[in-house]
Amino acid sequence: MVQTKIQNPILPGFNPDPNILKVGDSYYLAVSSFEWLPGIRIYTSENLVNWQHHTDILTDQVNLQGNPKDCSIWAPQLSYYDDQFYLTYTDVKNTTRPFKDCHNFLMTAPSIDGPWSEPIYMTSSGFDPSLFHDEDGRKWYLNEIWDYRMTTSNKSAGIVMQEYDARTKQMVGPVHKIFDGTELAKTEASHIYRHGEYYYLITAEGGTGSGHSVTVCRSKNITGPYELDPNYPMMTASDKPESLLKNTGHGSLVEGINGKWYMAYLTTRPLQGKAAILGRETAIQEVVWTDDGWLRLANQTTAPEAVTMIETKEPVVQEIHTKFHDDFTSPLKKEWNTRRLMPSEDWCDLKSRPGYLRMISGESPQSNFDQHMLAVRQKDFVFEAKTSIEFSPKTFNQMAGLFLYLNEQNYIYCYQTWDEEKGQVLRLMKCQEGTHTLLPERLSISQKELTLKVSVDHEKGSFYQLTKSEQWEKIGPTFDLMFLAGGFTGNFIGIGVQDLDKKAGCYADFAYFDYQPK
Repeated sequence: MVQTKIQNPILPGFNPDPNILKVGDSYYLAVSSFEWLPGIRIYTSENLVNWQHHTDILTDQVNLQGNPKDCSIWAPQLSYYDDQFYLTYTDVKNTTRPFKDCHNFLMTAPSIDGPWSEPIYMTSSGFDPSLFHDEDGRKWYLNEIWDYRMTTSNKSAGIVMQEYDARTKQMVGPVHKIFDGTELAKTEASHIYRHGEYYYLITAEGGTGSGHSVTVCRSKNITGPYELDPNYPMMTASDKPESLLKNTGHGSLVEGINGKWYMAYLTTRPLQGKAAILGRETAIQEVVWTDDGWLRLANQTTAPEAVTMIETKEPVVQEIHTKFHDDFTSPLKKEWNTRRLMPSEDWCDLKSRPGYLRMISGESPQSNFDQHMLAVRQKDFVFEAKTSIEFSPKTFNQMAGLFLYLNEQNYIYCYQTWDEEKGQVLRLMKCQEGTHTLLPERLSISQKELTLKVSVDHEKGSFYQLTKSEQWEKIGPTFDLMFLAGGFTGNFIGIGVQDLDKKAGCYADFAYFDYQPK
C-alpha cells in the first residue's frame, strides 16, 4: 500500500452535490445536472485518484422543459443492495419563495449502465432525498423538509424519514422527524451510514455559499433520537479565509482499501475571492472514526485540503484530462450537454452532410423550452475553444455561433446573422442578469466557412474570427466574465442555432468543436 498525493478538486468544473458509492472494486460518483441533459452524470474510478466520465442516467425519463434556471435535477444519491442499484433524485419545478415545488423519485437498475426503471414518485415535501438499506432489509427514505410557514429566509426545517416498501413501491408507516438542524440552518443533503453500533446521519448545513458545512449526528436506533456531534461542524471553510477551497459541504462517505474512509464533498475555487466561474466542483479527503465514535477529518481539523493523500494499492499518478474535441464524424461525443431536452436527429443531424453537424434552429438563447445548443463544462481557468460554421441566414432573426453560457439570464453570444445594410455579419450580444446588450459593431462576412474562437484567462474573455489570411481578428471588447460566475451551476462553452421567424426554419453546419486548456 502506498500514499498517493492528489490535487483537489478531483472533478473540476460543474460537478456539484457529489454522492460516492463503492460496489465491488469500483467507485462511483454521481453529481447534479440541474437543467443540463443528459442528467445525473456518473464518474467511475478504481483507486479514488483518477476518475472517468462513465455514463449519464437521465435521458428520456424526465421532462425539464419550462423549468426555471437553477431548478430541475438536484442531489442524486446512489445505493446498492441485493445486486441492484438504486438512484434517488429531485426534480425541482419552482424555487420562488415562500414555496419550493420539488418532486422526489427513485429508479433501479441491475447495472450502473442500466437498463434503469421508470422513475417511481416518492414525495414532494422537500428535496435532497436518499435511500438507506438497513441490515434487516428494511429501506428508509430521507429528505430535507421544506416549511413555507417559517418567517426567516431559511425554510429548510430539518430531516424527515419514512420506510419504503420495495415490493409495493410505496412509502409506508409514519414519517419520522429525525433532525431539526442547528443554528447553521438550511439543513439538507442527508445520508445515513451504519458503523459499529451507531447509525450516523450526515447532513449539509449553512447554505451552499460561504457558510456551507458538514454536520454529523448519531443514534443507536434508526428513527432516533439522534445525538449531535458536540464539535460540529466536522468540515467547513466558512472560518478559513486562507483556504483555497471554499463553500465546502454536501459530504458522502465511502470505505477505501485497508479500512480507510473518505468523504467526497462539493467545493468551489472563487475568482478574485468572489465567485466561482467553474461552478461547484467535487473534492475528496480522508476521514477517521475516533475512539469515542465520532467522525472527523483525518487532518484533525475542520479544514478542506487542496492537496491531500489517498491510499492506493500501487503507485498512481493523478491525471485530470479536460481537453475535448468532436469532429462530428461519428455519433455525438457523450461529453456534450443540452438545455432541458436531449439532442435528437430532429435537430442534431449527422447524416445529411457527413463530417459535419447540421444543427437545426430552435428558440432564443433565453428560452426555457426548445433551445438548440450543445455545450461542454468549463473545467479550466485558462482555455481556448474553437468551432467552424457554414451558415446562410436570410433575416436578423436567424443566428448561429459560439457561446459562453451560464444560464438564460447570463451569457455572451458571438454569432453570425443577417443585417439589412451589410448582409451577412458577425455580431456580439451580452446578457447579464436578464439585461440584454447588443454590441453595435457588425463585421461583414465574405468567406463561406466562418471559424470562431473564444479565449478565456480567468475573469477575462475575448472572441476572435479567423481571417482569409489565417490571422485571428479580435471581435469586440475583452469581456469581464465575473457575471458568469456564481449560482448553483457553472459556465459552459457551446454552439447553437436560432430562428425566431419560424420554428426549425434554418440550419448551420458545424465542422468541429475544440476545447483546449492553456
